[in-house]
Amino acid sequence: MNKAAVNHLYTYSRHTDEIELCRLEMRAFFNKDTHENFIFSETCIDPSRSPFMKERLDVLVTCNSIQEVADYVSTFTDDGQRFLIRCLNTMTLGETAKIAHPDRRKVERSIGMVMPGEADLFQPDILYGIVQIGQQFLFGNLTESISVWRQHVKKPEMYSTALSTRVARAVSNIAVPHTEGVKAIDPCCGIGNVLVEALSMGIDMDGRDINPLAVLGSRKNIEHFGLAGDVMHGPIEEAPGHYDSAVIDMPYNLYTHVTREQQASILQAARTLTDKLVIVTIESMDDLLIDAGFEIVDRCIAKKAHFEREIVVCR
Repeated sequence: MNKAAVNHLYTYSRHTDEIELCRLEMRAFFNKDTHENFIFSETCIDPSRSPFMKERLDVLVTCNSIQEVADYVSTFTDDGQRFLIRCLNTMTLGETAKIAHPDRRKVERSIGMVMPGEADLFQPDILYGIVQIGQQFLFGNLTESISVWRQHVKKPEMYSTALSTRVARAVSNIAVPHTEGVKAIDPCCGIGNVLVEALSMGIDMDGRDINPLAVLGSRKNIEHFGLAGDVMHGPIEEAPGHYDSAVIDMPYNLYTHVTREQQASILQAARTLTDKLVIVTIESMDDLLIDAGFEIVDRCIAKKAHFEREIVVCR
């Protein structure tokens, strides 16, 4: 039995097409990634921020058997809090096979029976998790993801070429993985899919768009979800101030069509506007980014059926 240092286990659920975007988000949060559907990190992230995270286990102890875990929890003090224990092996985790539902219940009961205090299946004060990874059993405090982003799928103002809610949320996290003291902007915000996700996660992000109808739509969407954020009308070249991070979903559709020269102008303006840029594009813009003075530091392809977008992180 090993008492853990501050360490967190995150589990993930993502479609095959989303794996590379999920890994880019991992690198933004943790400065590392993995092919597996779980990752350990000392960095604490609210799992509800990510559209891919299922849960975060704050590991208290690592044991070689369920009995060792039971022995550990039996030493807890009954502080009057009602508890619930969940076994997290609801899917294959790396090379560890999924544990069948009846067997997961047995694991939960074997620990709950010896834990001081009262179990509560419906409104527990504290949630614990146990998971088997390889030959080891990890136990700790559990935080489950709440898919807040699902509430944002249907908006008052929508158009078909806008980023999906899941991609918009991941891109917001890639742009601003750690929110404290960071000021961000989406200077080509369209109807505000990125803005809605960013603001809902407490990211301080302004919006801007050259299209007055898009500005009105973005404001309407933000207000619809009870959020507050500034959305200004005007081209990026006239944006005042300086920002720590920016997201640009490069316009390409019939509503806000831009030429190659206009794309270059947008990127050149972004170079003076922000320290970090996350750009979403359907075509390679490496030459324009380099010409504008950016250094490309990371990237991935976000797929949806046969449609692909490139996510490029620059500084």
